[in-house]
Amino acid sequence: PYSEFKDYKIANGETIPTLDQYLEQGLKYPETMLVYELKPHSCEEAENRLTDLTISKLKEYDLLNPDRVMFISFSYHICRRMAELLPEFTVQYLGGNKSPKKLKEDGINGIDYHYGIFALKPEWAKEARKLEMSTNAWTVNKAGRMRKVIGQGIMYMTTDTPLDARRVLKEEGIREIR
Repeated sequence: PYSEFKDYKIANGETIPTLDQYLEQGLKYPETMLVYELKPHSCEEAENRLTDLTISKLKEYDLLNPDRVMFISFSYHICRRMAELLPEFTVQYLGGNKSPKKLKEDGINGIDYHYGIFALKPEWAKEARKLEMSTNAWTVNKAGRMRKVIGQGIMYMTTDTPLDARRVLKEEGIREIR
């Protein structure tokens, strides 16, 4: 329950927002793509309730729009279910243990792996591009790694150092930052 962590402060002193607070904030910035992570649960029944609640909340806030929201999860079940229920949305699997071909076969249109997975399996970035899948690498915090991710043609990167990322993107001649 939220009451158990409502007073917890993250490193910058902020409290953890509720889903309603997150969605209210998202409404204020219509040009921003919301990345909505669904955490794995103890069983598929609980994950089904989570996906149903997610869709219901997004409808409530008039944010059930593939141009506004994309989904990520470490749960393969959640990714498959979201892809089935909302095929027009970007759904990226985070687990790092499935090939792009397998994801695509199961209706999942995005791959979102730690940069180390793409370093070990560079063919996956190429395969995902060939299959017209969305790609993201996380957690890319050093300039050299950022350049490698860019060189692999990965579409997005998650970083804890966004100012460094902006500098590297500018140096690489990449103008669009989403």
